Amino acid sequence: MKNRLFRTGLIAALVAALLAGCALPGLGGGADGTIRISTLTHTETQVLGHMLRHLIEEETDLKVEMVENLGTSIIQHQALTDGQVDITAARYTGTDMASILDVEPMKDPDEAMAFVQKEFDERFDQIWYDSYGFQNTYAFTVTAELAEAEGLETVSDLEKVADSLTLGVDNNWLNRQGDGYPGFIEAYGFEFGEALPMSIGLVYQAVKSGKMDVVLAYSTDGRLKAFNLKTLEDDKRFFPPYETSPVTRKDVIEKHPELDELLRRMAGTIDAETMTLLNYEADVNKKEPAIVAKEFLEEHNYFRDKGE
Repeated sequence: MKNRLFRTGLIAALVAALLAGCALPGLGGGADGTIRISTLTHTETQVLGHMLRHLIEEETDLKVEMVENLGTSIIQHQALTDGQVDITAARYTGTDMASILDVEPMKDPDEAMAFVQKEFDERFDQIWYDSYGFQNTYAFTVTAELAEAEGLETVSDLEKVADSLTLGVDNNWLNRQGDGYPGFIEAYGFEFGEALPMSIGLVYQAVKSGKMDVVLAYSTDGRLKAFNLKTLEDDKRFFPPYETSPVTRKDVIEKHPELDELLRRMAGTIDAETMTLLNYEADVNKKEPAIVAKEFLEEHNYFRDKGE
């Protein structure tokens, strides 16, 4: 535990020093009347970021600049804190409790949400909005064929066959404390015959092709649908909640109060099934995230007249 806290603190200090010395490439204070929205590297955050962009451009006189492909939640948080971006489009409760707030993530989604909202308010003068309506958590995933053959519905169901199965997981999960493999073994009481690290982007094809029997996937990834994969219920609630929300600074809202209603408008509007379909459109059907975002907003009548 102490090693994890030290590593987290060291990374945060290094990032803070980097950002204090000079802006990251493509980052800097936005022009007056311009809102800068940041996203991470994965498609989901980019779709959500463009939803916010479309709403702001459609319903206010503000311009929006996208700052995409920031590498980690720590970098994204520091960019927001330092004023290099104004809104982070997608933040995840479980991730930021561990990486930013440096606490063991809570298991109850409502408690976790209330905690991060209070802490980000008091520590950083930031507003963590209510969830878009979905979690993107880790999910043990198998082919539909294996699930049917072995009667797999929950993670606990894997125990009877785990010693004969190969598990593929992202590179840092195997040794990560808390919600990593050591904690999983302790919580569920079994381990797999072999557990191999790999890029998260490769796990879907690996399980589909039979190179892996079980993989640890993201629960809203569009490739789950594309490859007819089945996610298993985390029946012991091992993974913390990863409710997804936009975050901004209080001073941004004080300067542009019209943004508050737009950010609140998105709360509770996208469930996990819908987000999976949106990711599918972008990752599998190769639509630009900006197009996926706008089509969703138009289809569901999210735009309102400025005079309303």
